[in-house]
Amino acid sequence: MSFKVDPKTPGSRNGPNGEGESRSLQTVLRAVVRDLKDVAVFLLDAQGRIQSWSSGAEAITGYAADEVLGGSFARLFPAEESERPARALPTASAQSRFEDEGWQVRRDGSRYWANLTVTAVHQDSETLVGFLAVLRDVSGRNARERDLKESEERFRGLVDGVRDYAIFTLDPRGYVRSWNAGARQIKGYEAEEIIGSHFSRFYPPEAIARGWPEHELRVAAMEGRFEDEGWRLRKDGTRFWANVIITALRDGSGELKGFTKITRDLSERRRREEELRQNEQRFRLLVESVHDYALFMLDPLGFVSSWNAGAQRITGHRAEEIVGRHFSNFYRAEDVVVDRPWHELAAARRAGQVELEGWRLRKDSTTYWSKVIVSAIVDGQGQLTGFAHVIQDLTRQRHTEALENAATRMNEFIAMLAHELRNPLAPIRNAVMLMEKKGLGDSVLESMRQTIDRQSRNLERIVSELLDVSRVTRGQLLLDERPLDLADLLERAIEASRPAIDGGEHELNVSLGERPIPIVGDSLRLGQVFVNLLNNAAKYMAPHGCIWLTVARRQKEVEISVRDAGIGIRPEMLSRVFDLFVQDRDTLERSSGGLGVGLALVRRVVELHGGRVEARSAGRGHGSEFLVHLSMPQPAAGETAVPVEPGISIAGAMPCEAVVRELPRRRVLVVDDNTDAAQTLDSLLAAMGQETAVVYDGFAALEAVENFHPDLVLLDIGMPKLDGYEVARRLRALPGGKHLTLAAVTGWGQEADRRRALDAGFDRHCSKPVSEAALRELIAAAHSDRANRSRVPAE
Repeated sequence: MSFKVDPKTPGSRNGPNGEGESRSLQTVLRAVVRDLKDVAVFLLDAQGRIQSWSSGAEAITGYAADEVLGGSFARLFPAEESERPARALPTASAQSRFEDEGWQVRRDGSRYWANLTVTAVHQDSETLVGFLAVLRDVSGRNARERDLKESEERFRGLVDGVRDYAIFTLDPRGYVRSWNAGARQIKGYEAEEIIGSHFSRFYPPEAIARGWPEHELRVAAMEGRFEDEGWRLRKDGTRFWANVIITALRDGSGELKGFTKITRDLSERRRREEELRQNEQRFRLLVESVHDYALFMLDPLGFVSSWNAGAQRITGHRAEEIVGRHFSNFYRAEDVVVDRPWHELAAARRAGQVELEGWRLRKDSTTYWSKVIVSAIVDGQGQLTGFAHVIQDLTRQRHTEALENAATRMNEFIAMLAHELRNPLAPIRNAVMLMEKKGLGDSVLESMRQTIDRQSRNLERIVSELLDVSRVTRGQLLLDERPLDLADLLERAIEASRPAIDGGEHELNVSLGERPIPIVGDSLRLGQVFVNLLNNAAKYMAPHGCIWLTVARRQKEVEISVRDAGIGIRPEMLSRVFDLFVQDRDTLERSSGGLGVGLALVRRVVELHGGRVEARSAGRGHGSEFLVHLSMPQPAAGETAVPVEPGISIAGAMPCEAVVRELPRRRVLVVDDNTDAAQTLDSLLAAMGQETAVVYDGFAALEAVENFHPDLVLLDIGMPKLDGYEVARRLRALPGGKHLTLAAVTGWGQEADRRRALDAGFDRHCSKPVSEAALRELIAAAHSDRANRSRVPAE
């Protein structure tokens, strides 16, 4: 639309004042735009030069009037958009009007998005006198539109990317118009497969038959929203349990445009709910059928409201006899008198749950020892609704615990007995070793010495076996497993068993096969196994018998056979020979006796190594064979065989016993309140070339260390006034005490005793009687222990 100026208007080119056309145009413009502040309105002449400038133009562009009047309006455009002002005027001249949107430039160089309208101004219908330009800063509107567009794009992307929900739209008749990734994942259809199809394809036949899809749309159209749960179909025909929400879409006039539909797959939740329901049902049936526990409910006042089979078995009451009666019927009269049942309910109400033990009463008035758990049951508002009552009959367990306590006391007695036996053993063994070193020469005395030696060794073995039995019964028989050569271990076992074999004048045939024979195990314990089996073979055989020791490799394991031509084992005893304290009395035709624990220890040690042991015999008079099966470590591809460590001596079976050939001279202090033990040990050490001193109590030991300056202290534990543990702690606290080698020499040989000795500051722990080999090892180690400690800075 063109803007026309009346030629008769005052100030026009033909007016009486004779002013030019620009003056007339400016007069008109000022009248129109005087108060416009948010719109830039200005006039251009026919060549596009600015002829007027409004306050709104100055506010929007930042140019003052004197800066732009007479200049080209192209300066308001960015340099790269010069075609816009060049196109604006011809278009407005030809079409009367030009409008577009684009970037404009302010005086400070900043840009803004503007709507530009240029209208041709004609003096008459043909004469173009200029243009009216209107600029509107629409940056805010453009930003809002851009934000709205981005928001819509984000929402569309969000909906399209959702995978846990099927989100799609329907037209008013129920045909699919859009499809997101979640719909594809849940229902299995691609968008091109389903768009345009009716949504009833997702419903099972029985739902379609009763018109359920149409019902859903009808309700959603009337009420604006419809929600339901039910079975739906996937593309492959499988069913899933769905939650469906349908929302009606209407425009501003209220016309129905379609529906949005959101579907969630709740199959997993329904499965869990069904499992929970079934579990609750099973739990109810389980509670009702449990026989080992009395499980029942009480109301808030303590009256029985449910009853299970276990409650009937334990108390003797049938459900119809006890439901509705107060649970105080289960308490003895003396407990009811002091209100114990009500006190227990009050405690459960306060704490939520109480656990008790005590006597309860059966229907027949007999009592039983029970463990009782009473739990308060509260509802969602925290109101007490009753109590859950669980009773376990512990009468038998109480008797068992009494037996276990007796067994514990027996183990303690064994440990005490071992300690008391070892104390007299120590001086006897020391005297025997001393007699051997003196070489008395008298054949009678030598024979007596050998007798004492043999019998003291037997006594020592019995003590060790007693302690091992205690460890087995308590499950405390521990292993120190390392790579070993089985052939070396067997040779040392043969050497340890040689006195028994030679004493019976038996013939020993050994076949070890290819060497080495790598295994992983505790050399001390495995040594006990084979010494035990070899001694057994020698003991249960008449003189001049034969023993065969054979090793055979069987794929991934090694089989060790100890066979003899002895008295054999009766068939009915084969399954029992490895049990504790079991002996075949019919075979005990000699005075060898024994505790009946050796083979039990053999089996336990072998099983701890992951192996197995078996006994074979054709019966009385046909000899016996014991087979030990042990695993052989298998090196991985490309690896060499597992390296083996040199074994320690099996003789004596004590952790501190190893043979050391070169014996240095040391200063050794012996501390023991047993005079015989102390003096015989002192004499033995002197015969071994050591410089010794002897004291008989802990206080004397502290004084002797300061005066004698020993390298090694052999310290008894069980001394009066000041025991060995306290002496060790005080010695370590003395100047230079950290450099002493302290060895506990005691009749207490349990693992706990060893740990306690080390914690008290001892370097070594040896059980009485201490063999010469053990003494040699202690003397040799004293220097290295001292040297190692000297490298550790004092605290």
